[in-house]
Amino acid sequence: MTNNKRDFLQSLWDFFCSLKLTMSLLIGLALISIIGTIIPQGSLPPEYVQAISPAKLKLYKTLGFFDMYHSWWFILLLYLLTVNLVACSIKRLPHIWKTITNPVTIFNSALEKSLSGVTEFPHTGEPAVVKERVAAFLKIEFAEPVVTESGGDWHLFAQKTPWCRLAVYCVHLSVIIIFIGAIIGSVFGYKGFVNIMEGESVSKVMSRSNEEIDLGFSLRCEQFSVAHYASGAPKEFKSILTVLENGRPVPDYTNARVIVNDPLTYKGITFYQSSYGNAGNYFFTVSDLSGKNPVPLTIEGKSSVTLPDGSSLHVIEATRDVAEFAPGLSGPAAQVELHAANGKSESFVVYANHPELNIQHAQQHGGGPVIHYKGAQERMYTGLQVAKDPGVEVVWLGCLLMVIGIYAAFFMSHRRVWVRIQNGVVTIGGNASKNQAGFQLCLDRLASKLKTDLSGEEKP
Repeated sequence: MTNNKRDFLQSLWDFFCSLKLTMSLLIGLALISIIGTIIPQGSLPPEYVQAISPAKLKLYKTLGFFDMYHSWWFILLLYLLTVNLVACSIKRLPHIWKTITNPVTIFNSALEKSLSGVTEFPHTGEPAVVKERVAAFLKIEFAEPVVTESGGDWHLFAQKTPWCRLAVYCVHLSVIIIFIGAIIGSVFGYKGFVNIMEGESVSKVMSRSNEEIDLGFSLRCEQFSVAHYASGAPKEFKSILTVLENGRPVPDYTNARVIVNDPLTYKGITFYQSSYGNAGNYFFTVSDLSGKNPVPLTIEGKSSVTLPDGSSLHVIEATRDVAEFAPGLSGPAAQVELHAANGKSESFVVYANHPELNIQHAQQHGGGPVIHYKGAQERMYTGLQVAKDPGVEVVWLGCLLMVIGIYAAFFMSHRRVWVRIQNGVVTIGGNASKNQAGFQLCLDRLASKLKTDLSGEEKP
């Protein structure tokens, strides 16, 4: 029974130490991450919900595809990879640590047979004198050697950058630190949104799960402005925000400008410019082609109103002066969308100073209702995305360690040189943890210079 338990534990240990498990988890995480790229995360756009079947929508919600990076199975894969990296490190680190801290300093025959490109040459000096000269040579040309006497022979050992063997464990540690940072951000952080009217302040935001989150301070929108291209598309929208503590503006965060890709961060909470709109009222009149008995209409912000013929109307965008987009025209104008009672919809522009264009549009579309724009009572609001991620600094630390570890692992090597002085013969050999062929050329040049130095000849 005890043996079966021991065998099971050993099999479990070998499983978590497996490189195959590492590769399978990495490939699995990479493939699964594609889901988070293809399927919308967080709040779902209405058009996406309408495009898929109810059964598929229910399945995706059950599997957590709409918040994949916080789903239990994705977190489980990260935990498995973390355990796998720790197990691999524990299993292999003692051997590497022994190689670094307790290197083989005796250049015996067994070690010589394991090395390629060993060079021998005779010497005529006293072994103790030759030893001193070889030690001084290695110190200048390679590294400070460790000198050992064994059986009347002298052995010298020198090494460079032995710690680079730990680079792979630095990468392992960096991955674990990144996972820890991600978990900290997932547990203690949040993502949300908030709309702030000009001149108003808020102290709470809505999370993705429609829960109120207290900021711990207030944020006021001093002003909002938007610039357009000639085509009418938004060019830049900008919010001027002020952070308030106990009702008083914070000096360094007063009238702070927030635009797309230039957010505001305060106490670890970042506000990104996301959207905007008019929460004021738009004024219209609706009549038939004769223009008799016009009916006044007021549309509040992004809401819709029902026209006398059963169709509905809402405002997409409005401007104070259409001349900015249409040379030759002037005055206020609004782009509206009309949903007819038969299900058809169309988008068009209605004008305040050009009623003839509004009538012309109605005539071209079968004599439908004539809509005249009368202007707006503007009250802009700014839409901000809010994010708090207390684990981001931990993630950056992990990324820094990963860069250092990968650089050391790929571009540095542990190089070792042994020299033996025995029976009037100097034997030199060495190896490197990486790029052995390149190191062999270096070792050959080192042996040639040492032979020249000991013989007292001029260097070629």
